[in-house]
Amino acid sequence: MYNGSHQLSAPFSLQTMAHFRYFETSSEFQQGIYRLGLNYKLNPKFNFTLGLSYAETDTQYNTPSALLTEYRIYEDFNFNTNLTKLKLRHRFRFEHRFLDFQGEKSFQNWIRYDLNATYPLSNYWSFYAFNELFLNFKGELFSQNWTGAGLLYKLNNHIKFKAGYFHQKLKNVGFDRLQFGVIVNTDFRNKAI
Repeated sequence: MYNGSHQLSAPFSLQTMAHFRYFETSSEFQQGIYRLGLNYKLNPKFNFTLGLSYAETDTQYNTPSALLTEYRIYEDFNFNTNLTKLKLRHRFRFEHRFLDFQGEKSFQNWIRYDLNATYPLSNYWSFYAFNELFLNFKGELFSQNWTGAGLLYKLNNHIKFKAGYFHQKLKNVGFDRLQFGVIVNTDFRNKAI
């Protein structure tokens, strides 16, 4: 996983993301997703993002199949709170998904709620945990739920590494996932990388 936040001015930053998911640890590709958004920080507790994302998904495990492609427009509303050292982020994401599967096109609206908690263990290490609920307003309301936890390592003020586990629960099946990622934060106001 790659996640990035690139500060452009006091209230504006560019949010970038690329995730690659596999059914198996390093084989059986499941999904590639790319996201780009413009974030506006209203104050230290509230921020909003408007963005676009593109995804390609293999919907069948261990079977050759056509990829489902999606273009998404999304809006994020984030609310941050602190309980002593524990940092909580509530994210509400509204997604408008334009899907194409083997030439059949469809449109769906989703709402996602993510509760993310981070607790520092030292100056360099933190523990994180999250739960995200996905609701689909076309067809069955419950789509999926993600629950996970892991460790963050802060290399410096611009780079963090992430390793953890999450469980992806769909209506009739669940997947266990290992997560490995890098988080890159830059500040172009100071031209620092």
